[in-house]
Amino acid sequence: MSRRTVLLMLALAALGLGAYACWPRKADLRSFDPAAMARLETAMWRDYYDRHYPTLFYHLYLVSRTQFGFSPLDSLRIALAAAQAARTFQPTRSREAANAALPDLVTYYRLLASATSGGFDVEVAARHELDWWQARREAVSPRDYGVTVARVTGITYGKRPDDPAILQAGIGRAEAMAYRDGKGQAMAEQDWLEIEGRLLRAYQQLRTAVAGG
Repeated sequence: MSRRTVLLMLALAALGLGAYACWPRKADLRSFDPAAMARLETAMWRDYYDRHYPTLFYHLYLVSRTQFGFSPLDSLRIALAAAQAARTFQPTRSREAANAALPDLVTYYRLLASATSGGFDVEVAARHELDWWQARREAVSPRDYGVTVARVTGITYGKRPDDPAILQAGIGRAEAMAYRDGKGQAMAEQDWLEIEGRLLRAYQQLRTAVAGG
């Protein structure tokens, strides 16, 4: 095989891979499977607390690609923005310092908004997201910051945050977070299974609230 033929084949392969990665997909934030979301979010929490940022990035990619249907390229961009926001936020110790994570959160929500019918205010969503991240560190009860989680969810899906299913899904996720915070370094495999079960119930409630809406 001539060198010219090999180069042509490589160029065609690169073109094909590029087209696959960049070709627009019909992403939909409502298309998730609750069990898969619970499993992936549990994995992401473990990545975050263990500071395993490469695997956090990978699990974020899987959520965007397999649960929401984004293209490989957009899934990479979403995962990068979310992972960078988490990594920037983790060492901060004040609300002022935590604001450094806001630009990446805005980018994250701007990318997610492309998978909704009418979009949403990405800056408001990002600020509320950062607000509940910080609230967890300030002795705010999970039921209280769970309301903020529900507010973010309502913005994202175009639903009222006081919709019972949206509210319970938000509080359910917050209580799962509080369970992990209460265990701290004593977390065992059984505890992670407990968290996955709680997240499953929360995502089942969310799926009911947003399906077909």
